[in-house]
Amino acid sequence: MVPLPSMATVGGVAITELLPEDRVEAIVERTRQGGAEIVGLLQSGSAYYAPSAAAAEMVDAILLDQKRIFPCAAYLQGEYGIDDLFVGVPVKLGASGVEDIIELRLTDEELRDLNDSADAVRDLVQVLHG
Repeated sequence: MVPLPSMATVGGVAITELLPEDRVEAIVERTRQGGAEIVGLLQSGSAYYAPSAAAAEMVDAILLDQKRIFPCAAYLQGEYGIDDLFVGVPVKLGASGVEDIIELRLTDEELRDLNDSADAVRDLVQVLHG
């Protein structure tokens, strides 16, 4: 997961402009650990409801040609400087499936984190094809 603090806004203003850097970092870290926190609170798995609800919404967006924006694993071909790899990015879903990959304006640090994540995925793919 690559949290994007520059995209989190309050009244249209990025939290990076509203909060001190240490507070933003604390929020980013809690976001990264959110799944583990939920599992700890529930004392059981948590990854069944949200994915199924998201899949149902994605099916609706495609079948009803809603052209809605979703975070999806999409095959990148140069977007974000990443080639030939499925990466989780915002996309527009409509009758044709992924109709557009949304390229957000990321900070240098966010782009570096995204590329580090993509490199880790690429390494895993290499291991599987090894």
